[in-house]
Amino acid sequence: MEAPLPNLNPSEFARPQRPGDLTPFLKLLISGQTLSREQARAAFTEIMTGTAHHAEMGAFLALLARRLPTVDELTGAALVMRDCADLLTTSIDPANILDTAGTGGAPKSFNVSTLAAVIAGSTGVHVAKHGNRSRTGRGSAEVLQALGVCIDAPAEVQRRCLEEGHVAFCFAPRHHPAARHAMPVRQALGFPTLFNLLGPLTNPARARRQAIGVYDRSFVPLIAQVLRELGAIRAIVYHGLDGLDEVTIGASTLVAEVTPDAQGGSVCVYETTPELMGVTRVNPLSVAPDSVAEAAALFVAVLEGRAPLAATDFALVNAGAALVAAGRAYDLREGVSLARAAIASGASRDTLNRLVSLSNQA
Repeated sequence: MEAPLPNLNPSEFARPQRPGDLTPFLKLLISGQTLSREQARAAFTEIMTGTAHHAEMGAFLALLARRLPTVDELTGAALVMRDCADLLTTSIDPANILDTAGTGGAPKSFNVSTLAAVIAGSTGVHVAKHGNRSRTGRGSAEVLQALGVCIDAPAEVQRRCLEEGHVAFCFAPRHHPAARHAMPVRQALGFPTLFNLLGPLTNPARARRQAIGVYDRSFVPLIAQVLRELGAIRAIVYHGLDGLDEVTIGASTLVAEVTPDAQGGSVCVYETTPELMGVTRVNPLSVAPDSVAEAAALFVAVLEGRAPLAATDFALVNAGAALVAAGRAYDLREGVSLARAAIASGASRDTLNRLVSLSNQA
């Protein structure tokens, strides 16, 4: 028999509610309840506007991290972060914009989600790649910067990159200044919080097509359901069962696809294997670089068709997922074939060159 919860409302501790007060939400979470969508929106509004106290914010994020968030909690938080974002406005309908940002937090291979963005862009897809620096020092921002991309380009430059070059890099700190209010708390906690799931859900160009790798398999159906609630047209969420936050070539991959239907979208969950995607099974960490310079060199080698087979195949299956989300491929196997052809034609290398050039034009 479980011990009863302590009294959370002794009269001695009573105090008036104050601006930014998260205590009502903390009491709900401590008592084992979940938050409604509106309660989550209210709590994250206090956090994102800087009115919440850091101590309460830390307790709030820690309590949420003890369990899987609900669809309503994550959707409510994402809506607030979207409302607070500095958007990238372009002539392209968000229904035709793709993002390949993932959660991070898994063993680091190399930058396949960023490679997938470039390869998808080379097939004619418009990709607003949302990204940030990484704790490893080899995230999308660091590698693109090493390749010559201006990662902190202003919105007008990003717009030209997306419209004229098909790929733009949307540097998260530029588009989500309100997230700074939570940053000291997140850094102090030292473990993943709900914010690690929010980045891929808050694309600044309001992309409605997404390919998202997650660091835990339990997030696969959850993120897909949230994307459905947020109005995604087509999305594919995945976790490699060897522990990677990518479509893997070392084991099976758990996948959830969001596809349109008359009820506003459906979610289908399944597993795939390297063999089903038409590539050889091998440990992708066998080609993991040790530095940002090595990661950048491997990035270019894949695009030029001279990388080790494992690196190329790893990039291809993730580009294939991006092309499924973009609506260019029916399934992952077809996506791999389209990505392979784009690299072989030289179009993918040209797309990276255009991104470098356009991003540096003030």
